[in-house]
Amino acid sequence: MPGRNASRGHSTRGWAIAIIFGTSMKLLLIYNPHAAHGNALRNLSAVEEEFRARGLEFDLRMTLRPGHAVELVRAADLPSYDGVVAAGGDGTLFETVTGCYQNRSLRKIPIGVLPMGTGNAFARDLGLETGRFQEAVDVIARARPRKVDVGRISTGGKRYFFMNIVGLGFVSDVVETASRLKFIGNLSYTIGVLIRTAFLGSYGIRIEADGRVLERENIFTEISNTRYTSNFLMAPDASIDDGLLDVTLLSRINRRRLLQCFPLIFTGKHVSMPEVETFKARHISIATDRPKVLTPDGELLGSTPVEIECLPRDVEVFWK
Repeated sequence: MPGRNASRGHSTRGWAIAIIFGTSMKLLLIYNPHAAHGNALRNLSAVEEEFRARGLEFDLRMTLRPGHAVELVRAADLPSYDGVVAAGGDGTLFETVTGCYQNRSLRKIPIGVLPMGTGNAFARDLGLETGRFQEAVDVIARARPRKVDVGRISTGGKRYFFMNIVGLGFVSDVVETASRLKFIGNLSYTIGVLIRTAFLGSYGIRIEADGRVLERENIFTEISNTRYTSNFLMAPDASIDDGLLDVTLLSRINRRRLLQCFPLIFTGKHVSMPEVETFKARHISIATDRPKVLTPDGELLGSTPVEIECLPRDVEVFWK
């Protein structure tokens, strides 16, 4: 869909707010109309008005299919913009960031986040709540970018870049199930856990993390840049600008024990379980006894073996 230049028609209120914010910015707005089961599309006019009210010039690009945001950002003339905004869930942000790295421009521009999706884990670390796009636009209008870490994935001869997490094993199975239940919101991940528990099984894994080698019978592995995975506090000690990724391993466990401990993941207390192992690392290599699908930022892409690396403070995001 062709982009729309929405810099015209500012109201008197819009100019007043623009003066207050001192804003003179041009943004590339990557918008996923399917986010939150189509709720994002219903809010599009209100989102556009919020941008206009703050005197923000923007070119709107609507995503039409999975992977489209990567294509749009990769082909964009990024140096002509003051920032690129990902409006959707974590998947939209994942594609936007990956597109930025695939763009020919050597200059990285700041990234803004509008949490319009089902899962908005990265936005939580920025202090933004799902659906509250007015506050998110305020953050962008203030134009105070901060540098954050980015995770780089190398698998099957391809590279992807993530802001939130990448998982494998049980967590990938849950994502696959939850993707079919997104119409019930964040609850889809909880239901996904309950369903996938019925098919629980372990696999052999070998991890090399900054020179340290581990071999385990594993249920799941999660590599986190942020604290949250959907509404789960997966990595309570994670920081998005410490130059490290947080690794969470769950060793072999039976179904009953898993269900007993499941509520702990909402508060981060699962990390104290004897079956859970956590540590930080910058470079991680993973091999499994059979290929396991990866879930970078909730997307199902690639498989083991995989190399994952933290790129310290490599991208700027608009932050409070």
